[in-house]
Amino acid sequence: MGPVMLLLVSPRLISHLVALNIGINQRAGLRSVFGDIPIYAIIRAQPHQSPHPLSYKALMAYHFPINQERLAYYFITLCEIDSPGKMEGDLARYLQDFFDVFPGVTTLVDGSAAITGSNTGNLLVSIPGTDIHKAPLFFNCHMDVINPCIGVKVSRHNNIFTSLGDTVLGGDDKAGIAILMEMAQVLFENKLPHAPLEFLFTTAEEIGLLGAKAFNPALLQAPMGFALDSTGIDNVIIGAPAAVHVQAEIFGKASHAGLNPGDGINAISLAAKVVVNLPVGRLDNLSTANIGLIAGGTATNIVPDYVNLQGEIRSHSAELLYTHMQSFTTVFADIVRSSPEMSRPSFSLEFPDHYPAMALQLDDPLLAVTRKAADILGRTLNYTVAGGGSDANIFNSFGLSTAILGIGMEHVHSTHELIALDSMIRTLELVAAISTS
Repeated sequence: MGPVMLLLVSPRLISHLVALNIGINQRAGLRSVFGDIPIYAIIRAQPHQSPHPLSYKALMAYHFPINQERLAYYFITLCEIDSPGKMEGDLARYLQDFFDVFPGVTTLVDGSAAITGSNTGNLLVSIPGTDIHKAPLFFNCHMDVINPCIGVKVSRHNNIFTSLGDTVLGGDDKAGIAILMEMAQVLFENKLPHAPLEFLFTTAEEIGLLGAKAFNPALLQAPMGFALDSTGIDNVIIGAPAAVHVQAEIFGKASHAGLNPGDGINAISLAAKVVVNLPVGRLDNLSTANIGLIAGGTATNIVPDYVNLQGEIRSHSAELLYTHMQSFTTVFADIVRSSPEMSRPSFSLEFPDHYPAMALQLDDPLLAVTRKAADILGRTLNYTVAGGGSDANIFNSFGLSTAILGIGMEHVHSTHELIALDSMIRTLELVAAISTS
């Protein structure tokens, strides 16, 4: 018996699909709905016949033929490959081996490791387009994972993935990587017409967007794309704030805390007064600030002469960002320099750039792509702004229009992190519609 082509359709679609002479591989496992009615239908034998490429409209009449268990396998495998920041080499090699088997696909590890200090460069995967009418697109995920991420073991319960509780899961951002892996498989298996695609897997995102900052945008053919790196589903992030680091030092004077405490200037006490008076938290509708690290002192019997403070300020407004930086400077100056001691303390305060703001306009051609995909899927997408930065901020600063897609991860950056298989599937359907519409 020849290969059996399984096509699951509604009765109302049978005549249309048969007219198109559509056949699909029996392993594709298609299933969908017509309205709210489950679709089941015909089996046609097509001996000695290769599967025909599916027309796009016919494909999207049901669902993108995702192999759910294969997607789950990719995700679990990725999560259990250690890849903390600057140690993404094992994961990069795994991905390079995976994509190298596809005909016509090329992979490139760039030279960014010399800049970032990672044990690998960024990985760029280029998939030739099969539809000359479609503009090239790129998709981005980062390979590194926030700590604690060594020795991750994935637990699966009712298609919800978590870690065992002693590490993060790594869905941020390995769920995005798994989605792109499965999409590539389905595109090739079903010979679907698609745009030229580039997958950019970056290093050291969690520790400063280092891989993206060191990436040469001239390596990309696509002028626009998406970062798969946010919470929620059906979310399209079109705006994110700029951020600066806060790097401060307070210099006091050391003395013996028991013999001559009055001769010292306690830098920790000054730092405490500074922190209490700094504007932190939600500053306005567009801005936030935080002091997250404080270190100082050498011993319990010595008046501390040095404190280091580190934090950040974020804002969607360049003007407000500058205003809040000036407020920080004023607080440091008023408290440290107003000290009554004859040998006055001093301070240094710097605001190195962390990442620039991103703000896509609603008429950006990139968003027209998402609207078309949403229309085909019958979905409503949420266009919103985020409070954090990602590789997308950097790509937009390169002149590459980049939106961020929510992929369904929850409780990220914690040992309670989780993601549902259904969320990954729903995101994959959106990414596939974007790539093939």
